[in-house]
Amino acid sequence: MRKIETQIIIKATSEKVWNILMDFDTYSEWNPFIKFISGDKNIGNNLLVKIQPDKDKIMTFKPIILKVDKNKEFRWLGKFLFKGLFDGEHYFILSQTSEGYTTLIHGEIFNGMLVGLLKGILNKTEEGFKTMNVALKDKAETVVK
Repeated sequence: MRKIETQIIIKATSEKVWNILMDFDTYSEWNPFIKFISGDKNIGNNLLVKIQPDKDKIMTFKPIILKVDKNKEFRWLGKFLFKGLFDGEHYFILSQTSEGYTTLIHGEIFNGMLVGLLKGILNKTEEGFKTMNVALKDKAETVVK
């Protein structure tokens, strides 16, 4: 098992950050890591997710949605080829600070036989999370006139 967890403070409400995360149609405009995402946003449904860690080849997954808690948490579980080989539970957890800002915890828990062999891709994935977090922060903190 390996866990990657990143965190960032965003000077925007959790509602605003949530709305950006749930607006799948605009990911290609601002997200340097998740290049494409689509699907019905209900628990039990599959998404189509395309990521590009560190300018590498685009990787496509069809994870199942595990949790949708509006303005608080979005979580899915993906697998490579078959369950138990290389599984990843990806999550976004939002919490409102007393200042009205949002703490975003963005992470993934990896399990399976290949986790130990894929250290390099997991390191790139962590960097991808951090890059995405900064892009999300920039988008959320931009004042629309």
